[in-house]
Amino acid sequence: MEQKRILIIDDEPNLLAAMDRSLGRKGFRVMTAPNGQNGITLAKQRHPDLIILDLSMPGMGGEEVAIRLKDDPDTANIPIIFLTGLFSQEQQDQRGHKVGGQVFLAKPVESQNLINVINEVLSQPIAS
Repeated sequence: MEQKRILIIDDEPNLLAAMDRSLGRKGFRVMTAPNGQNGITLAKQRHPDLIILDLSMPGMGGEEVAIRLKDDPDTANIPIIFLTGLFSQEQQDQRGHKVGGQVFLAKPVESQNLINVINEVLSQPIAS
């Protein structure tokens, strides 16, 4: 089975390192970007199967990054999982991890929960 490529865009180096390790152990090929602009560039160059995107970053925030990715035909169909500290794990557990059709996970994200959501998102047909 082909390894799925995951791009993680987040400004927290410790989080990037931890997610890189845990996803790598699960057989994913992980790329990381420390900011939105690097993330957009990597997404265009490497065409990941999935992007994990922090909403709150200095400079270009996750919302703007997502809009730019969705507006570009090269990256428009790459699914995005948003990471946010704007709501708690308890709130996520109460209302699920989808808001307005988008997938959100509360920080800090538990490793197995992240894997489950990644597998769920990757198993869905690509919307055109």
